[in-house]
Amino acid sequence: MPHRFAFLGQDTGAWRVRSLRPVCGDTLPPVSHVAVVPQAQAAATATWRLDGLMSNLRYATRGEVTRLRARQEGLGRPAATCAAMIPIAKSPEWWALAQDERRAIFEETSRHTEIGLAYLPAVARQLYHCRDLGEAFDFVTWFEFAAADEPAFDELLARLRATPEWRYVTREVDIRLVREA
Repeated sequence: MPHRFAFLGQDTGAWRVRSLRPVCGDTLPPVSHVAVVPQAQAAATATWRLDGLMSNLRYATRGEVTRLRARQEGLGRPAATCAAMIPIAKSPEWWALAQDERRAIFEETSRHTEIGLAYLPAVARQLYHCRDLGEAFDFVTWFEFAAADEPAFDELLARLRATPEWRYVTREVDIRLVREA
């Protein structure tokens, strides 16, 4: 299974863009579709391209990982016809913190994992790390859910964006998608 993926903003793809809006910082150019493909298969003709790497859960304890895996369902479920792609960049202040300091903000203060657990299994998620690839964003988070679960997804985002962790976000784009028939 590939671990490096390209997110291609272009005129074709499995996901049609319903909306593309900046939450903070610069946005991305408008496109009609997003394709998610293994990095080696990415075409050079996209309007924009973000590369990401699937990696280990960096701020999670063994217990948190076990609870997440027990509740989360995978991507690609037939009922999950909606998606959200949210690229995020964090400030230099965030990256200047030691790993344990970031973990404390991420989990002990912001309770990121606990908030996410409350929305499983309805909302499936995959995090892609981009920072080490030299991308403009540090992460791309991909979410999939049924249309009926979009209000719950919006609530999840509102709760996460209200945490102390989000004070370190300098750029965020919220891209809402629907799977093409």
